[in-house]
Amino acid sequence: MPNMKNQETLSQIKQELDGVSAVWVVDYCGLTVKEIQELRSNIREAGASMKVYKNTLMRLALSESELPTLDDMLEGPSAFVFAGSDVAAAAKAVKEFAKKNDKLEIKGGLMEGAAVSAAEVEAIASLPSREELLAQIAGAISGVARGLAVAINGVPRGLAQVTKAVADQKEAA
Repeated sequence: MPNMKNQETLSQIKQELDGVSAVWVVDYCGLTVKEIQELRSNIREAGASMKVYKNTLMRLALSESELPTLDDMLEGPSAFVFAGSDVAAAAKAVKEFAKKNDKLEIKGGLMEGAAVSAAEVEAIASLPSREELLAQIAGAISGVARGLAVAINGVPRGLAQVTKAVADQKEAA
């Protein structure tokens, strides 16, 4: 029977798993306290949070939540990045920090109930953020609307030009 502290931690992990879109697993071994603080800050700015839990408790929480247990990733020191609504931004924050600091290793994670490899996490990080996607959609809609307005405006203009040309021909005749 797990002790009371572990039971509380287990229920906390399960609550966090319920409210996230993805969980990235990283190996933070070798990072200084200052580097970990910088990483946490970058992750927080991306709308996510980073927590360190015992691998056995995480494995147990995943199995009780009926999610893949990520056995191959839960070896050695692990930190867990819980991504909110913008999964790509959280992955991008981790990837950017890993580029600057060789000691941080992305092990993989969990997204939409399925395990993802480290390469898939890096691929997700290369996707545009939610705000960038919304801006692209807005630009596309604006372009279509502008084109429609020009086309609709062209009909009366064309009619006016044809009418003027006919009137000019009749005057000349």
